[in-house]
Amino acid sequence: MTETLDLADTALNECDREPIHIPQSIQPHGFMLVLDLQSLTIRQGAGAIEELTGPKVWIDRTVADVLGDVADRAVRAMAAHQEAGFACRWRATNRLEYDVVVHRAPGTTAGAINDLMIIEVEQSSQQARLGVDLIASLDAAGAALERAVTIQTVCERAADAFRRLTGFDRVMIYRFQDDEAGQVVAESRADGSGSFLNHHFPATDIPQQARALYLRNPVRVIPDSRYTPQPLRPIAPGEAPLDMSDSGLRSVSPIHLQYLRNMDVRASASVSIIVDDALWGLVACHNASPKLLPYELRVGCTALARNLARQLKSRSDADLYRERTRLRRMEDELLSRLSPDRPMREALGEKADALMQLTSADGLAIVSEGDIQTFGYTPPEDGVRAIAAWVAGRPGLRPVSSHHLSSILPAAEAWKTHASGLLAVTLPLDQPVSLLWFRSEVLETVRWAGNPATAEKTGPNAILTPRASFESWSDTVSGRAHRWGPAAVESAARLRDALADYAAVHQIRRLNRSLQDRLSERDLRLEQQQYLIREVNHRVQNSLTLVSSFLGLQAREQAGGSAAMALNEARRRVRAVSAVHSRLYLSDQVTTIDMSRYIGELIGDLGSSMGPDWVAALETDLDPVCIEPGRAITIGLILTELIINAQKYAYGGKPGPLCIRFEEDGAFFRMTVEDEGAGGHLAGKGFGSMMIKSLVGQLDGTIDYRDRAPGLSVVLRARIDPLV
Repeated sequence: MTETLDLADTALNECDREPIHIPQSIQPHGFMLVLDLQSLTIRQGAGAIEELTGPKVWIDRTVADVLGDVADRAVRAMAAHQEAGFACRWRATNRLEYDVVVHRAPGTTAGAINDLMIIEVEQSSQQARLGVDLIASLDAAGAALERAVTIQTVCERAADAFRRLTGFDRVMIYRFQDDEAGQVVAESRADGSGSFLNHHFPATDIPQQARALYLRNPVRVIPDSRYTPQPLRPIAPGEAPLDMSDSGLRSVSPIHLQYLRNMDVRASASVSIIVDDALWGLVACHNASPKLLPYELRVGCTALARNLARQLKSRSDADLYRERTRLRRMEDELLSRLSPDRPMREALGEKADALMQLTSADGLAIVSEGDIQTFGYTPPEDGVRAIAAWVAGRPGLRPVSSHHLSSILPAAEAWKTHASGLLAVTLPLDQPVSLLWFRSEVLETVRWAGNPATAEKTGPNAILTPRASFESWSDTVSGRAHRWGPAAVESAARLRDALADYAAVHQIRRLNRSLQDRLSERDLRLEQQQYLIREVNHRVQNSLTLVSSFLGLQAREQAGGSAAMALNEARRRVRAVSAVHSRLYLSDQVTTIDMSRYIGELIGDLGSSMGPDWVAALETDLDPVCIEPGRAITIGLILTELIINAQKYAYGGKPGPLCIRFEEDGAFFRMTVEDEGAGGHLAGKGFGSMMIKSLVGQLDGTIDYRDRAPGLSVVLRARIDPLV
């Protein structure tokens, strides 16, 4: 067999487009049967079927015909339960034992016409105590991983454990970087094996579709990179290619085989390290001579890789938690020491050192409305202004972070010495404040496994060829800073929110203090006004009392004549005004009068001069309607006149039933005064009648006199609130 790659057969222009999941061939260390689950007959196969099974004709035969009854029952049971994995052991014609592994072909559905099951048969381990030894090895490896304190130590112990488990010459822990390139972070190797420790590999070495398969099928083995592919047969014209994504025997890309041969690797195995459903890296195993990794060992490798992934996640989460805790303490301390009486940008400027320590930055710029403060190592002012404008123009409020700023802001190439790294947040205040943290350029020498510039080398007819050299090749990387860790980015976001809340709280406090000062000033003025009002009220009440007393004295001197009656009426009117006045200024509520209380008290005051018989004859039904004081006084005067009128005319000056109602009627009130007397004393032209007419006009209301025969009903109706 030749070692050269027939590039014409690959016919590929881009490695990422190579359909590696449908190679239509397998590796020769086993054979494959494709079972039609509808007919339970074999539709296709690949590999040394005839040599290992005996029958020369196996197409359209059953599993029992080819592999025997035991295998047939095992395959049928797994198909019925839709299970995948190890089915049984099977002895071939060469007297060796083989593992029978089954799974449904991807894209097929149980019960469908094209429901296919792939049966893979490959040589079992000849190690008698493999199961017991495997469990012991996995247990020891798991304990070693658990005792490791750091991620680096976990990776180093994992490399040793996988080499002991597999027996390969060299085992590498290969970690994917943010740019999808990879780095060998740990290595375990036999004497004489070359080292790739700390070497980088370009992202193109593992194309996207290969990464997708690593997520789906975590173990891939190549026992001999110089193998001759065994084609799938038969293939009917126009038949869709068989998806071998889940197959362990799946043939490998010829480009990758040449890649391995260029590395002087004869056998390889790769085990996926999957953390949080993402491809964290690979356990890459190399051997200088052909080496088979049996199914049992592959299961053990899968279990160990899952344990490794759990340990990596645990250490990563613990490291992140500790860093978050440390940064939260720093945030709290910084916020507690901010000056609340200074503008935000000035208060932050006073704590610039603490802000830089928070994110391990080399420089800081605080930008607010064109004003720029810089601390530590930063770009010149025009550079800071340009970066701040670029940050402000980005959508959303998430922090902006980059360890290679010039890759997303080309103009930053001019300031890479002090601004290769940027972490920025904008405080959403009335006057926005931007915090720009900078990290200086760090020149780094990166060791590559071969020149990465040759990763996409093309041969004749633009056919892609793998790299031929993996000799250590160094490259000095510039324009980059130390990466911002997730905890630092989270801290910047929390600080942004905390500072915004801090500013809002202190703005509210300032507004509250200003409001409190104004309220205190207003209260002082109100107290002064209240003093004046109380003084005026006292004098008005004294004057009204004096007038009422004077009128009473004059009435007694007239000894019951018409003049005495007039004086008593005047006295009652003065008392009505005085009652409203006292109710208004003795009440806590000075903007409105509760008419039910006011009318009740007014009637009580009038009753003292009308006599007990009249008081006994009075009946009231009063709704608690609130009316502003000026209108209440007017209503009180009208009611006083109506009561005086009823006292004089309803029963010939004698006491009799008198009903007073005050009701709410939507936006109006209705006051009714009714007696059961002689009637006929309708509105006339006397002083009282003229005064009532004038007062009703002030209310923009109506008054209706109705002769009830017997008795008179007077209804006053007006709006509760005056029209503006």
